[in-house]
Amino acid sequence: MPRCALLLEYDGTNYAGWQRQPNARTVQEVIEHAIERVVCSSVHVVCSGRTDAGVHGFGQVAHVDIPRECHVAEHRLARAFNAFLPDDIRIRAARIVAPHFHARFDAVQREYRYTIRRNTSVFQRHYAWQPSLPFDTELLNPASSVFIGRHDFTAFSKHNPETESYICTVTHAAWFEQEQGSWCFRIIADRFVYGMVRAIVGAIMYTARGKQTIEALHSMLCQCRRIHTIPLAPPQGLVLWRVTYPEELFEEHHQA
Repeated sequence: MPRCALLLEYDGTNYAGWQRQPNARTVQEVIEHAIERVVCSSVHVVCSGRTDAGVHGFGQVAHVDIPRECHVAEHRLARAFNAFLPDDIRIRAARIVAPHFHARFDAVQREYRYTIRRNTSVFQRHYAWQPSLPFDTELLNPASSVFIGRHDFTAFSKHNPETESYICTVTHAAWFEQEQGSWCFRIIADRFVYGMVRAIVGAIMYTARGKQTIEALHSMLCQCRRIHTIPLAPPQGLVLWRVTYPEELFEEHHQA
């Protein structure tokens, strides 16, 4: 069977996350159903990393094996699949890749972005955290620098029985002001564990509100134990922005 790599974007607002669930609508399920209508066969779509309920994807990558009997030309695959997808999910690009390509295991780097807004907007409520309490923006980047490097992120994760290691290498973690009153957190790592970005953003904001010091944040990371009660940041501000592979798949579609 030919293996097809997919570059996906989706608004996660109306979905219970990526992974199929028995009693909830998920991104994976909807995409699989759309592809099955084109190839006339059951398929299983594997993504680079599962996203939670309410979390969005701009540069999600996945792969799917399609039957040889499918005679849709490679350059028409994305359009064919999109014809059966709702407006909040789109396949930005599709290409045939080597049969050994694996969207999850071959990824060498992932980038997430998280947006917070000081000024509330009804039009941004699904795409940004709009905290009601004040916070000091001058503390955002100093707090973020704590997470750069190779660390055990057990303290900044949710328990997942499938996770064998919580060690990740973060190469970039910094905020930038997108527009007046709106800041974006950009974090890049070789891998992320369950709930990691939302836990980190929640802890950074806790620090920016003066609830703890940066030294305490560093101590939490070093303890490698899930013993803290800092709440996770809400899901709607989070976007899986880009996934990188040893050989670039969709370079022409990436944006800064």
